[in-house]
Amino acid sequence: MLFNSYGRFLRDRFGCRVYKVSVDAGFNCPNRDGALSMDGCAYCNNDSFRPPTANHLKSVSRQMSDGMDYLRRRYGAEKFIAYFQPATNTYAPLAVLEPLYEEAVAHPDIVGIAIGTRPDCVDESKLTWLQGLAKKYFVTIEYGLQSACDETLRRINRGHDLQCWKKAVALTRNRGISIGTHLILGFPWESRDDMLRGAEIVSDAGVNFLKLHQLHIVQGSLLADEYKSRTFPLPTLEEYAELVADFLARLSPEIYIERLFGTAPADQLLAPIWGKSKAEIQRFIEQTILHRQSSPIPR
Repeated sequence: MLFNSYGRFLRDRFGCRVYKVSVDAGFNCPNRDGALSMDGCAYCNNDSFRPPTANHLKSVSRQMSDGMDYLRRRYGAEKFIAYFQPATNTYAPLAVLEPLYEEAVAHPDIVGIAIGTRPDCVDESKLTWLQGLAKKYFVTIEYGLQSACDETLRRINRGHDLQCWKKAVALTRNRGISIGTHLILGFPWESRDDMLRGAEIVSDAGVNFLKLHQLHIVQGSLLADEYKSRTFPLPTLEEYAELVADFLARLSPEIYIERLFGTAPADQLLAPIWGKSKAEIQRFIEQTILHRQSSPIPR
């Protein structure tokens, strides 16, 4: 087995095809509304990863219905996880969050809920409420970390440090809530050791699921402005695949991998341009991992 995949985890747990349905509930972000900053994270443009069925002008239930219909037709999906994806989805009082989450899980084909958020936007009351929900549904909180290096978190304007992420993960553990996190590989000022160190930190924290993402530059982000004025090196597909293989070799085998790389719409992606389809990139990375695992260890 190359790695423990999130898709296999869902099949084993629910015994059928389970897909996430993205929901945009219209949340803001403290990094954009002035609480921390007005600029947002340097790499971020929410429109670059928002599915067309996720539209905050529609109700949560309508978004769920549209998304489930599409996933049934496209992939033969049978059960679903409501995925609060764009922006910071715990960035509101609990009285605002509760009815939105409850609306999302109301459909009989919903088996769980996944909530994308920041580690500085959770607290005891929100987690206690979600702990109760986890007695009936499969509940996951996905904490964006992006880098295990505090200097990088400062440079990309995250507005929190590594210790903040560690505290949020520790506060979430032992509640019946699954914990996911996101890491970006390829910041040009980070060394290879800096990036690989993230595998040990995530493993030690007790995370359940992990999404890996190559650094890519999308229109409308602060990094896009910097890249246009002064291009900087980004990993080739070959370099990124080798990096992922080394990262997974250091990662706890108990962590399930939800994603090995990220994508962005072609009309928004500035770099890197790898010139391959999503399936081809997935296959190339998996082949690199397989080759690394089958190679004899140097003596």
